[in-house]
Amino acid sequence: MSTDRPVGDRFRRFRDRLDEDTPATGPVGPPRNGRGGRRRRGGEELRVPEAEFTSYYGRPILKAPVWKWDIAAYLFTGGLAAGSSLLAAGGQLTGRPALRRAGRVASLAAVTASTVFLIKDLGRPARFHHMLRVAKPTSPMSVGTWILGAFGPAAGLAAVAEGAAWLPERGLPGLARRVLPPVGHAAGLAAAATAPALATYTGVLLADTAVPSWHEAYPELPVIFAGSALASGAGVGLIAAPAAQAGPARRMAVAGAALELYGAHRVETRLGLLSEPYRTGRPGRLLRAGRALTAAGVAGALLGRRSRTLSALSGVALLGASVATRFGIFEGGVASAKDPKYTVLPQRERLERRRAAEG
Repeated sequence: MSTDRPVGDRFRRFRDRLDEDTPATGPVGPPRNGRGGRRRRGGEELRVPEAEFTSYYGRPILKAPVWKWDIAAYLFTGGLAAGSSLLAAGGQLTGRPALRRAGRVASLAAVTASTVFLIKDLGRPARFHHMLRVAKPTSPMSVGTWILGAFGPAAGLAAVAEGAAWLPERGLPGLARRVLPPVGHAAGLAAAATAPALATYTGVLLADTAVPSWHEAYPELPVIFAGSALASGAGVGLIAAPAAQAGPARRMAVAGAALELYGAHRVETRLGLLSEPYRTGRPGRLLRAGRALTAAGVAGALLGRRSRTLSALSGVALLGASVATRFGIFEGGVASAKDPKYTVLPQRERLERRRAAEG
């Protein structure tokens, strides 16, 4: 007869030795005794170390966005193009040629830069063209490409029309001199009609990702980006237009600042743990700088009604605020994707709430 112990006996003895000699160290899984630690067979409690939010082989749970600074810059220039287009339309409708001219030129320059940044991220110019071959309403990227494709030519035609006065009065150039102004007016209004979509779709695009602090802020991001676009467009008007013509720019600055500050406050306070990336580190510093510059820009715009210098400084502050805000939102989302706790803890909280509701 064999003297070997049964396999089950040997396994139970091995398991008992593990219980006695080795504390639980795993980062996940409920404690054995339900109170934060295991117990030895004699009843003595073994403390379980605090959970460390790591993942297999040190890799993050989510893959952080591969986007670089050029996409953050794309967020800014897209908003600047939209805000400048609205400024130009306001100048056109209220008979302020300096505002109209500044808005149209800035809008064309900004949308050109946006296209360059987008193509740089895509890798090859042909990919931008390929995205226009399909319209996919459920894809913010596809919709955004079509918005940019519609806005760009209208903004370009409106800006080109500003050069009509430099053309000769006779011949074919003379015909273009007479035709361009009304065509430019229509194109400027068409660009302004598309501008709200251009200003906000990037917020929808970020919120449509799995990045925790972007995804959870889906109600606020379009509001922040709309306010930032208005404020940056107002900044262009305050810099370029005489103080006597800058009334619409001042009103845009106040409206844009209100939206931007409200949305930024919400993402820094409403999201619970997911607000943390927006308050700490480099994103927190950028957003605080954006708030300070916005406040300074609005104050200067209101106080500098008769001072061209103060108005211009206010415009520079508003443009700087828009840059800081866009980069702060961008980097806050990237930071939340790199730390596993921003993925794990909110999921656990949602699961607990679901269980509580079902129970």
